[in-house]
Amino acid sequence: MRSLVWPVILTLILAALPEQVPAADAARSVPLFNGKDLSGWSHYLVEPGVGMGDVWSVEDGILVCKGKPLGYLHTTAEYTSFALVVEWRWAPGTEPGNSGVLLRINGEPRAVPRCYEAQLKSGDAGDVYGFWGMSLSGDESRKREAKGHEMLGDMVGFAKTEGNENPPGEWNRYEIRLDGPDLVVQVNGKKVNEATGADVLPGPIGLQSEGGEIHFRKVELVPIG
Repeated sequence: MRSLVWPVILTLILAALPEQVPAADAARSVPLFNGKDLSGWSHYLVEPGVGMGDVWSVEDGILVCKGKPLGYLHTTAEYTSFALVVEWRWAPGTEPGNSGVLLRINGEPRAVPRCYEAQLKSGDAGDVYGFWGMSLSGDESRKREAKGHEMLGDMVGFAKTEGNENPPGEWNRYEIRLDGPDLVVQVNGKKVNEATGADVLPGPIGLQSEGGEIHFRKVELVPIG
């Protein structure tokens, strides 16, 4: 009897563990932020006279975004399927604001571009969206959608199953896996959302400037496939 119980217990324990990037893939990890400067990044801002350095800077190995004006920092390289790690915090001692991790950016540059987003708004980390007609399917009970939105176009999204953010000012870790049509996100080691039916196309990775100073200390990607 004992020999039969232990394999079952072990299977249950392994199933409960968070998904990890295989060691072979981890060896191919690409640090999108090098901790020194903004090499490999470009930007778009709604105010054309404002430069990238006026909004984003690197201080003591941390990528600092002032949050204004509205826009986004984006990689110059494009990625289709990947496992992405982003570590962020709201500036200590300040009011937390809004931001997002943008995935598969495509189409014309605009305040909120055509893309997928893993939400970073304080209290909403783990929500996922598709903007300007980007397809996404999931749990209908958590679905959010709008048609012809002024800033988001035809939008579809899915609310997280539960919150797992640390208090504002403390560091958080996003693990975002976008593999073909499938999107899975973890916040601080807990899976909080998943969706499928995503459009499969290459695009840059982006970090939003959307109100409130936000810091990033790691932006790292492992290509899939």
